Amino acid sequence: MNLFSDTFTTLENSLNFSTKKNAAISDNIANVDTPGYKAKDVAFKEVLEGEINGLQAKRTNERHLPFNSTKDNQITTIRNEGTTYNHNGNNVDIDKEMNDLAKNQIQYQALVDRLSGKFNSLESVIKGGN
Repeated sequence: MNLFSDTFTTLENSLNFSTKKNAAISDNIANVDTPGYKAKDVAFKEVLEGEINGLQAKRTNERHLPFNSTKDNQITTIRNEGTTYNHNGNNVDIDKEMNDLAKNQIQYQALVDRLSGKFNSLESVIKGGN
């Protein structure tokens, strides 16, 4: 029996992703002047594919696309090795990183607000609607 809906798990995974992305962006900003440093990013595509692969679907026709049954919630950090923006081999674009940081902070706050709302709903149910 599942006490809570899958919403809590989804919000938890989203918060973990956002936290990991914030760490990668922070590393990039901190190393903006480090010679040879290559920018990091968090691989969203692999996380999305892991979530999609975890879906269970019933095929009613053999022509329907199958869903895979494997699920991998690993959030991976990748390095962009193929570019260089600065003369010292560094490829951190500070404007892009600051933009990504602002977007990530807004997303994180929205996730926290949604999670707080879910807990407030549970609290209301436990207290009997008072």
